[in-house]
Amino acid sequence: MKYLLDTHTYLWFRSSPGVLPEAVLDLLTNMSHDVHISIVTPWELAIKAGIGKLNVTELLVDLEGREIAAGFSFAAITPAQAIRSGLLPLHHRDPFDRLLAAQALDLRIPIVSKDTIFDRYGVQRIWR
Repeated sequence: MKYLLDTHTYLWFRSSPGVLPEAVLDLLTNMSHDVHISIVTPWELAIKAGIGKLNVTELLVDLEGREIAAGFSFAAITPAQAIRSGLLPLHHRDPFDRLLAAQALDLRIPIVSKDTIFDRYGVQRIWR
């Protein structure tokens, strides 16, 4: 099965895996799943690090190489997804979450997220 990670899920997986539900942790460590990290995630983390909101500088070092070696894939944002994110109803003003919602909808895959706002966009959400 394919999954898309919300940024907080990725961050918690790498920094505080104990806060994740056991089923989510199992999903992320089971190599039979096709888990995608959106390009939105390193972008959001870098912006938040740059403004001092998150201390994730070490996590950003060779993020791509480390995660590919760990079996994750990266999902690029397509122009259609960018447009779709801008046209989504304004249930949420966070542009990162709107891009993740549009990407999950376009790829027809669930997002692994605690954030219930994705439910309002009709995105299938995994968090148990």
